[in-house]
Formats: sequence, structure tokens, C-alpha cells
Amino acid sequence: MERRKFSREFKLEAVRLVRDRGVAVAQAARDLDLHVNVLRKWVREQSADPQQAFPGHGQMKPEQLEIEK
Repeated sequence: MERRKFSREFKLEAVRLVRDRGVAVAQAARDLDLHVNVLRKWVREQSADPQQAFPGHGQMKPEQLEIEK
């Protein structure tokens, strides 16, 4: 089974459902056909660093780039 990939926009909209619109995490996960833990992780990531959350496939956050160098 191939792993599903989600765009940054999809993740941000999923988090908005929970945070801005007040939809329960479990309900939003069911509606979007996601595992509830995946959506919880996205909410945590976006809360921790709203500007740099979900940088994209193969891209790193600026602090990760510094560590790599």
C-alpha cells in the first residue's frame, strides 16, 4: 500500500477546521478520511511554528538547514 501524501494547503485547511471552525478533531479526521492521530500531529506542528509548519517534501525549516551545514 502506498503512503498518502498531502499538500501544505490541505494540511492547513484541515487544521483550520479544528482550530478556527471548532470542529472536533475526531469528526474532522472522519470527514477528511484521516487517522485522528495524523490530524492531531498536524495541529501540534502548526501550533508550535505557524510560519514554518509543513515546509513541503524535501524542504527543511531554516534551523534544520543550519544543523545540516
